[in-house]
Amino acid sequence: QVQLVESGGGLVQAGGSLRLSCAASGSGIVFGIDIMGWYRQAPGKQRELVASISRTGSTNYADSVKGRFAISRDNAKNTVYLQMNSLKPDDTAVYYCNCNTYTQRTGWGQGTQVTVST
Repeated sequence: QVQLVESGGGLVQAGGSLRLSCAASGSGIVFGIDIMGWYRQAPGKQRELVASISRTGSTNYADSVKGRFAISRDNAKNTVYLQMNSLKPDDTAVYYCNCNTYTQRTGWGQGTQVTVST
């Protein structure tokens, strides 16, 4: 089993910043977590990848967030972070944490709402 618990969402004005955190736990992560990432889903839209990071620190970002968002992780704490700066109303969505372990297990968080007002 893989459990992911997110925190840090909320309401912010356009141009503001938020930091999301996600901690992984459970028997499924005993042999280590390979990729950790953040996805988001806006009303009426499909879930999309925002950013991902490998255990060694290689990162990948959606074009829409490059230069504004930064993903990082603490392997000792099995935690991934998403620093979101210069937020836009289009960033409004439910953000989900995701991880893939070395034993091919996948976990999803419960989602945290991010709302950016004009």
